Amino acid sequence: MPFGCLTLGEKKDYNNPSDVTDKYDLGQTVRSEEFCEIFRAKDRNTLKMYTCKKFHKKDGRKVRKAAKNEILILKMVKHHNILQLVDVFETKKEYFLFLELATGREVFDWILDQGYYSERDTSNVVRQVLEAVAYLHSLKIVHRNLKNLVYFNRLKHSKIVISDFHLAKLENGLIKDPCGTPEYLAPEVVGRQRYGRPVDCWAIGVIMYILLSGNPPFYGEGDEEGDEDKSLFLKILSGDYEFDSPYWDDISDSAKNLVASLMEVDQDQRLTAQEAIGHEWISGNAASDKNIKDGVCAQIEKNFARAKWKKAVRVTTLMKRLRAPEQTDSGASGLAAGASADPTTQSGTPAPPAEGHDAAPAGTKAPVNEQLRDRQTAMIPAPSLPSAARPEGEPQVRCNGDPRQMLPQTKGDKTS
Repeated sequence: MPFGCLTLGEKKDYNNPSDVTDKYDLGQTVRSEEFCEIFRAKDRNTLKMYTCKKFHKKDGRKVRKAAKNEILILKMVKHHNILQLVDVFETKKEYFLFLELATGREVFDWILDQGYYSERDTSNVVRQVLEAVAYLHSLKIVHRNLKNLVYFNRLKHSKIVISDFHLAKLENGLIKDPCGTPEYLAPEVVGRQRYGRPVDCWAIGVIMYILLSGNPPFYGEGDEEGDEDKSLFLKILSGDYEFDSPYWDDISDSAKNLVASLMEVDQDQRLTAQEAIGHEWISGNAASDKNIKDGVCAQIEKNFARAKWKKAVRVTTLMKRLRAPEQTDSGASGLAAGASADPTTQSGTPAPPAEGHDAAPAGTKAPVNEQLRDRQTAMIPAPSLPSAARPEGEPQVRCNGDPRQMLPQTKGDKTS
């Protein structure tokens, strides 16, 4: 029987736990994530190694939904740059997903180890991501959480693969529920507007910006965490980022043009993944061969040192936290209007606040009350590259939107 279980939605017999252990030798936990535990697994017959993701049903409706969603999406896709699903088992207590094992490093780690790194290397990475995303979009699948890029193996010309499809969604009409990693969110998600496939293209623009400069394009400012959140979201809404010196001095105009086209605030005007593949910086010879390693690596190391990458952030909670105190601010009032009651809660009741409670660090899994967890939105890891300090006095190079225009309007709220 394909994948070890029947099609989702049909009445089925559960697998026995022994069905899993008879076929696979499960190793120790590699890490725990917000929805699942990750293992290395060896096929007892072929001795081939795989990645196993185990979802515990007792952890709540969100976890069960994430598991079913990832199974559904991965059964639909087959692409060179997407980590493939190999096997699935469902017991009464757990879901087991077996996927290809990627043994290569994350792209940022790879850059740090190179003796030479150029725009052309970045173009090769971005091209592969664009091809995978263009394929997903042809199936009307929105990934919604693009950020972790990994080499499939450690060979010199290894391919890039994308994974983590538990938040992916079929675009049957536009989507409104917010999810993703804050620094990678598109303006339409932050503004609580309906959105679709263009959010993935925005995320690729953010990734490309980081790969070329070592800095994230959007960063929060302020002494308090809430101030940083507000600053970050307002900058995303207005497309307020810079090609600042000295980080972008040696980067080609063609590269900057593609970044700007992918991070276009108006989602209807944003470049699609297929269009981006045809851009001269991807398919032509516009990508420079100049070595940019020293500058990029210095900023990557600086940002990793300052990272809050073990902390998790709940997107809707961030929006709600900004809502009440900002009614007198014309820009923030729109944000308040967009941050309406969480659609995943009952009767508009806000999800429990997260202030003062950091999520469990990577490698641990704290027990969660099922009823509480079911009322939360998806817990998304904060990005590995967080807010980077910007040199004071640098001129703003580009701002392609107005936050007040991007936000849903309340009754009687007018935009000048």
